[in-house]
Amino acid sequence: MDLLSWLAAHDGVAHTSDLYRAGFSKHVIAIAERRGDVTRVRRSWILSPEAAPPRVHAARFGGRVTCVTQAKALGLWVPESTEVHLSVGPKSSGTDEPGVRLHWAKGPAPFAPRAIADPLINVLFQVARCQSPEHALTIWESAVRKGLIGTEVLRRVAWRSTRARRLAGATGALSDSGLETIFVELMRQIGVHVRQQVWIDGRPVDALIGERLVIQLDGFAHHSRPEDRRRDIRADARLMLRGYTVLRFDYAQIMFDRAFVQETVRVAIAQGLHQRR
Repeated sequence: MDLLSWLAAHDGVAHTSDLYRAGFSKHVIAIAERRGDVTRVRRSWILSPEAAPPRVHAARFGGRVTCVTQAKALGLWVPESTEVHLSVGPKSSGTDEPGVRLHWAKGPAPFAPRAIADPLINVLFQVARCQSPEHALTIWESAVRKGLIGTEVLRRVAWRSTRARRLAGATGALSDSGLETIFVELMRQIGVHVRQQVWIDGRPVDALIGERLVIQLDGFAHHSRPEDRRRDIRADARLMLRGYTVLRFDYAQIMFDRAFVQETVRVAIAQGLHQRR
């Protein structure tokens, strides 16, 4: 395997010691540099042109991709963010580079000396310290939902953060999307108990409050096709004819108009719409 192919198989970033161990000589690396096939940063890090920007930043700062940046790379739900989050050592200096956020706290899981990205447990640890409780819980539950880690494992970790310990106790596996996690947390804030993924009329609803108040949540890309919207209108109508009240909230409302969501549910409960008539 040539140097560029090897780098491509390792996310485009490698320490020279790893390249030597893989059989590439200093001469081969030097030739690739002269040709412009690769670039070198911090003396010992070799980058291919295809290297993802967060990993390039990690090599430049001598750190590891972490928090929401690495969570996104793992396919987890994350809020919109343009910042690159890096975990660095306690002696690392700060930075005024726009779009880069450094994390000095050390997570509970060990990592390789030249790792370019944090392990999942440390990613979740940084998320707990960095993000709002709602977003942090959503990211943690996304990791559980994807099968990357179990709730029982999370609760047994020796977390070095009060917020992380609280999240470990609150994280479940019922949310079908990040929006559901945030909705459940919004309801928890106003003292409303929610049951998730309850089967009614042959299909699961996102949330059920009491016996009759159904909540459906539409993601950012929801209803991109007319047939999807018609399917949900039909399902809502069937539920209403069976005595249920259906409230449907979209991505923007859950993320940016939370007071409206909470007040709407409050009023529905005050009117007894959650009770069997």
